[in-house]
Amino acid sequence: AGMNGTAIENFVCVIFNVSFMNCTWHVGRTAAEDTQYFLYWRPSKKEDVTECQNYIKDYCGRHIGCQFQNVKIENKNAYFLVNGSRNGQSIQSYEKKILLYQIEKLTPPLNVSVNCTEASHRCSIWWQPPRTSHVKKSSCFKYEIVIENK
Repeated sequence: AGMNGTAIENFVCVIFNVSFMNCTWHVGRTAAEDTQYFLYWRPSKKEDVTECQNYIKDYCGRHIGCQFQNVKIENKNAYFLVNGSRNGQSIQSYEKKILLYQIEKLTPPLNVSVNCTEASHRCSIWWQPPRTSHVKKSSCFKYEIVIENK
């Protein structure tokens, strides 16, 4: 239901710093300035649906995103629904299913150490895997090292 072009567009979520998630979207092409959007999500089928508690707003005061804390990444789908309201007009809703582990932006490796010896012209580099809430095996990570001579 709802007039074409009133649903949100370009819905994107990113998880960062292990347990924070930002979801953002663009206002529908034909949505009026007084249209307001509301985000609901369910982290897994076992959990209840909850509304966003910390909206990101545009210059008109419309909700264009949401910030979440304490997000737990599981190898399961999370479900998102964004619907809207406006006096006298029904707004198209938007639904999306996302595997949360696929949208995590990993932190850099931790405790990077370098030891170079001039005599052997060799360097040893050590590090620890990035922090993440869902990857348990360090063998799951692949690294690339770029060495620049200065």
